[in-house]
This record gives sequence, C-alpha cells and structure tokens, in this order.
Amino acid sequence: MERARRLASRAILKRLVNETKQSSNGQMSCRSPVLYTPSRYVSSLSPFGSKCYSRSDLLGGRNVPNSFGSQQVRSISVEALKSSDTFPRRHNSATPEEQAKMAESCGFDTLDSLIDATVPKAIRIDSMKFSKFDEGLTESQMIEHMKMLESKNKIFKSFIGMGYYNTHVPPVILRNIMENPAWYTQYTPYQAEISQGRLESLLNFQTMITDLTGLPMSNASLLDEGTAAAEAMAMCNNILKGKKKTFIIANNCHPQTIDICKTRADGFDLKVVTADLKDIDYSSGDVCGVLVQYPGTEGEVLDYGEFIKNAHAHGVKVVMATDLLALTVLKPPGELGADIVVGSAQRFGVPMGYGGPHAAFLATSQEYKRMMPGRIIGVSVDSSGKPALRMAMQTREQHIRRDKATSNICTAQALLANMAAMYAVYHGPEGLKAIAQRVHGLAGVFASGLKKLGTVEVQGLPFFDTVKVTCADAHSIADAAYRSEINLRVLDAKTITVSFDETTTLEDVDKLFKVFSGGKPVSFTAASLASEVETAIPSGLERQSPYLTHSIFNMYVTSIKRMSYL
Repeated sequence: MERARRLASRAILKRLVNETKQSSNGQMSCRSPVLYTPSRYVSSLSPFGSKCYSRSDLLGGRNVPNSFGSQQVRSISVEALKSSDTFPRRHNSATPEEQAKMAESCGFDTLDSLIDATVPKAIRIDSMKFSKFDEGLTESQMIEHMKMLESKNKIFKSFIGMGYYNTHVPPVILRNIMENPAWYTQYTPYQAEISQGRLESLLNFQTMITDLTGLPMSNASLLDEGTAAAEAMAMCNNILKGKKKTFIIANNCHPQTIDICKTRADGFDLKVVTADLKDIDYSSGDVCGVLVQYPGTEGEVLDYGEFIKNAHAHGVKVVMATDLLALTVLKPPGELGADIVVGSAQRFGVPMGYGGPHAAFLATSQEYKRMMPGRIIGVSVDSSGKPALRMAMQTREQHIRRDKATSNICTAQALLANMAAMYAVYHGPEGLKAIAQRVHGLAGVFASGLKKLGTVEVQGLPFFDTVKVTCADAHSIADAAYRSEINLRVLDAKTITVSFDETTTLEDVDKLFKVFSGGKPVSFTAASLASEVETAIPSGLERQSPYLTHSIFNMYVTSIKRMSYL
C-alpha cells in the first residue's frame, strides 16, 4: 500500500514539473480552471469557464520563475480581491447570453432595446447615480446596510389599540410552527389540503371561534378584520338576494374597517352609510345589514340586545365585529342575537407584523353556511370507515366563475390561524381568561389612577381593555408620551384612548401616570391601587357560558406535551 502511494506521488510530481516547463515557454495551459481561477466557486455568470489561459494571462501578464526551489512572485488584480458573494450569481436565473437570446426572440437586438420599446420615456429618469450603490452591494454588504438602518428604528410601547395588540408568542409555537417550513409554507391553502395534521389545527381554529362567538359555524380564517367585515357586508346583500342596497356602519367601528367596507361596496353596487348608534334608521326599507363593534373602537362595552331586536324587526341582518380575548369575559355575540360575527385573531399569539394582514374569522348560523366565504374543515370518514378530516367547502377558487362567486378574497391566513389555534391549545380556557382578566384589571387600575390624579376626565361607559380620556390638550399629552417612548391614540384635540394588552406591565401603567400627571408628582403606584379596583363590565354582559370545553384545549398542559402534539 505504501509503495503504491509513493509511485502515485512520483507520477503526479513528474506531470506537474512537465506542465510547468511548458507554461514557462509561453504555451497555453488547458488544465481545469479550478487550479487557476481567482475563486474556486465558478458560476455560469463568471468570466472563467472552460476557456484556456496562458500562464502570463493568469498571472497578470508577468511570467514567473518555474523553479520549485525559487520564490514565486505574482501580481493580483483588484477584481480578484473584491467580494464574490454578489447577487447576480446567486439570484439571477438568466445569464447575459440567455437574456440576449430572449430579447432576440421578441424581435430586439438587446435587452436594453426591448426595455426602450416597452417602458414609456415619460415615466423614466434619465440617470440614477448613487455614490454608495452604483456598483451594487454584495449580499453581506447589504445585510450590514440593513442592520445599520434597523438600528435607527426606535421601538416604543404601543397603546394605540384599534384591533392591533402586542402579544407574547409562546416559544413552542414560535419554534415549531412559525419557524418550521412544514407549517409556514402552508400560509394559504389555495388547493384542498389533505394533511390531517394541518386540517386538525384549522378545525381547532374553527372550534375556538364558534365557542367564543356563540355561533355554530366558522370558516378556517380570512385575510384580516377589515376584509372579513366587507365579506359579511356582501353576505347580507346575498342573503336578501340584492333587493336592499344600503349597508349601515356604526361609527364606533374601527376606522380602517369602515374604509375597507366603503371601498368594497362599490364592487357590489352597495351604498354605505355611517351613523351614530342612536341615529341609525331603517325606515327607508332599503337596508340589508348593519355593522357594529363590540367592544367599540373607543373602548365602550354596550349591550346590543335591544338594538339587534330592532334591526331584526325591520328585516335587517346584524354583523358584529368583536375581539376574541374580550369574549372570554363578555357575553358572546351569538347570545345577543348577532347574525354574523367577524374579527381578528391577531392578539392570540400572532406578532403585529407592521399592521397585518392577520388571520381573521367569520362565524354565522347554519342557515347561511352556503354563503360563507373562505374554507370550512369538516369531519368525515375515510375508505376504511375511520374518522378523517377534509376540506368540506371552499368558495371563490379558480374553478368558480367570478360573477357566481360568494367572495373575491381568496386568501385564508392558514399559518396565522394555526398559530392562533395553538395559542388557545397552549393556554386553554383558564389561561385565556386569566390573560383577559389581567388586561381588564390593568385598564381598570389606569382609569382609577387618572381619577385620583384629577388632571383629566375618564369616560363613564363600561370598558374591557381601552380607556377613553378627555383632556385639555391631547397633543401635548401625546408628545409627553412620545418622549417616554409611548405611543397613544389621539382621537381629536381633547380626546385620547389608551389600550392595554398581554404585554403591558404595572411599570408601564406607572409611566402612563407620569405622562398624564402634567408634571405633578404622583403619590401612588399602580400596584397600590389594585386592591381598590373593581370590574368595569356590567353584570348583564358578563360571560356565563363555557368555552373551549373540547379535550384538545385542556389536555396539553406542559410544554413537552404541547411540543409533541405540534
């Protein structure tokens, strides 16, 4: 064995010496480019390929001594020292030759001439010069640049509300769903899913929604709360077969929801009217539905029982936009008589993601199940007679004619719906209720502290997590909050709302007291007020009915069991 190794080494050395002698005489070397190219990683866009190079070409035009005993001196080009992690070689699928061929097939000599003939000159800039970017950044340089930009951002504590809340993402969900390609690639099921695991998770989502809303049917998520409300508006129109063309929106709804409904109404030839709850009038006989918010965008918790009865007496369907966490302590909309319930599952363990979209839900009665948008997961049996899950219904896919479709929003937020469902599995009914009571308690402590300060006036209506404040100068308070790295929602010159969530702490409430004190010393803390605070929810609106009673929401009590289930 040792003799064979020695013979092989001598043969290799002899061949290298012979080739070196040939190269020193100016002959061409056609050896593999791996030995001679500046980089061992050669792409289709690299100038180095199977072409032959002379020794003088490869070494910058200078011949060098070929004696193995003497020191070799090589000159290196600047190009060879530049970073090789460029974007084109990794991300451009077409080589320059292929691009030229494609342009030629379109009847143009070059890609530039194709662009000149296609893009109007009126919308083009003569030239774009950037001192930093003219040569283009490499991948590593771009990452550094983005990190530098990111470092300039300031993350403030948000109390804006309006349907968007900070939330804690349980690590087991973050790792095993949000960061797991087996889950996150199924962000939207455009085709019917057959994976029993994902279908079970979406069925959990539907069960969670039906339990909390008090209505028997739910879909497997929609795009976001605003578009879900617009889908409900279209349902009201379809239920009455397009005979009534006015849809009323109460002005206590979130402003983004109102705007989306107005935009979508044009496509359905509907008239949208916004009005105060007490001013809503059905006397025209042309109203197909009405949308209300529960709790309202300014925090108020109202009893809609009589309002819904009055709407039904005029043949009007009631859509209620709501909050899932609030429904763990508030009477569910189904018990109040709502026909359709919509909302967002964002605060159930889904990061805010720059405003959405987030998994929305739509729940209704069995009567309207054929008019529901989105997808419904159902329990069936397989060919062996065993229980199996399937896509029971899906609307508005490619095989449905546009004019016959019940919806023009195809996307279901399956990934985020799965996260929200697993958040409910993670916490269970008692855990969710504990979070809701804590959030409501912090809002109550804040309201109690403001009354004690006496610098502002607190809204007298019941609330869940949002406190409405009337003050002399809302903008000055918002500026003071900004200096303390706090974002508040300014409604007008004299009105502010402050919304609390799962991530709010007693220390945050103490900071808010300093903001609203107007420079006066605060003689108390949030912790000292806690024992004095009572619930602000009226007894008639407190939830009595159970929810999340299925074993799936009550059996995985430890992180190990949850991880195994996922």
